[in-house]
Amino acid sequence: MAKNQAAYVCQSCGASYGRWVGRCEACGEWNSIVEELRPAATPGGLKGRSASRRIAFSGLAEAGDEPPRRASGLAEFDRVTGGGLVPGSAVLIGGDPGVGKSTLLLQVLASLTGQGARAAYISGEEAVAQIRLRARRLGLSDAPVALAVATSVRDILATLDTPEAPDVVVIDSIQTMYLDNLDSAPGTVAQVRGSAQELVRLAKARGFTLLLVGHVTKEGMIAGPKVLEHMVDAVLAFEGERGHQFRVLRANKNRFGPTDEIGVFEMTDGGLSEVANPSALFLSHRQADTAGAAVFAGIEGTRPVLVEVQALVSPSPFGTPRRSVVGWDSARLAMVLAVLEARCGLSLAGRDVYLNVAGGLRVSEPGADLAVAAALISASCDRPVPDDSVVFGEVGLGGEIRAVSQTNLRLKEAEKLGFRRAFLPPMKRRGAPGPSIGLTEVTHLQDLLRQLSPTQDEPVRAVPH
Repeated sequence: MAKNQAAYVCQSCGASYGRWVGRCEACGEWNSIVEELRPAATPGGLKGRSASRRIAFSGLAEAGDEPPRRASGLAEFDRVTGGGLVPGSAVLIGGDPGVGKSTLLLQVLASLTGQGARAAYISGEEAVAQIRLRARRLGLSDAPVALAVATSVRDILATLDTPEAPDVVVIDSIQTMYLDNLDSAPGTVAQVRGSAQELVRLAKARGFTLLLVGHVTKEGMIAGPKVLEHMVDAVLAFEGERGHQFRVLRANKNRFGPTDEIGVFEMTDGGLSEVANPSALFLSHRQADTAGAAVFAGIEGTRPVLVEVQALVSPSPFGTPRRSVVGWDSARLAMVLAVLEARCGLSLAGRDVYLNVAGGLRVSEPGADLAVAAALISASCDRPVPDDSVVFGEVGLGGEIRAVSQTNLRLKEAEKLGFRRAFLPPMKRRGAPGPSIGLTEVTHLQDLLRQLSPTQDEPVRAVPH
């Protein structure tokens, strides 16, 4: 019988080493190498083909039905999942501690049971009394959700591997589960990978939907091996700042729906409430005629979202000016600052720059470049951006403004919220009627600087739509 072999595995990325090292060469993490025992490989490999069977192929053109879905009743959650939960699928939900993952899933299960579905909530972190206390606070005590506390995957599989298995099962969290045939501790790479594999296999065999809660690292990545995200059908990230009441559920991966789709919730005393119009909520506390503020018309998945980009430029008391960013990429801010200085002559090298996306939303699309540039120019010149205008467009290294996708969708959302003007890249008109909103086409950052700078009187040419 072959003996188990010792291997040293990084708990951040899963890289394996033959001996212990202090720093992982793959991901650069320190003190993340843990010794794990692995069964030795079978000597000789696969000999002969007596036990093998041929696999069957099928064509792409063969007709097939869409996978059935089970709508949860929470419109924002169903939007992110692509219309509802698919039986036999596995969904991984990650987020910072205290952001509301368990609250969201408890509300989803309660809504599903109200439609006749059978649901089970298996926790490895909280006692049943704690879950009941949360349900009482949310007003869900009467929901017929089956509760259990367990960490042994063997016991969970024995309970669920029956014809009477629930329709939806929540495992909170996958990092607390363990397989008794592995010598490593719960939460290690081998345990997380093995536990998820067994649970996903049973979910697909029995046809129930599996919802896995995942911890995140300090960088915001889901803890455990990267293969965990490949094993599941959907990866959802629940984001939100502790100081804000808004929570954003974002689809980073979805085999049954669009990616980068978002759902917006508001954390209240009674739990998470859905936000049907995120743009109006993000702009609810916006102050008019404020220098350094610009409204960005963005796209999150298939939904247009308007948010306020705020900038503050102040003299730096130190030799090295500070650059502070909340809700946007700091590397893109450095690029926009460099373009403003090199191509437009706007000197910001010796001044502190603070940038914030109001409301706690994190913006990642490059279409926010022009809105950030408008906020920086406005803050530097102390002249407000027109209150009834929105801004969007990508900035190139030469200062040129590049087009972005779904322009009409952005403009329609802006018009619906009462905006009457838009600064945007040059459009390609195809004759189709669009929103009745005034368009100011900007081909270069110098055009925007002339519009907002008090030292220039030459206006930008406004193009009627």
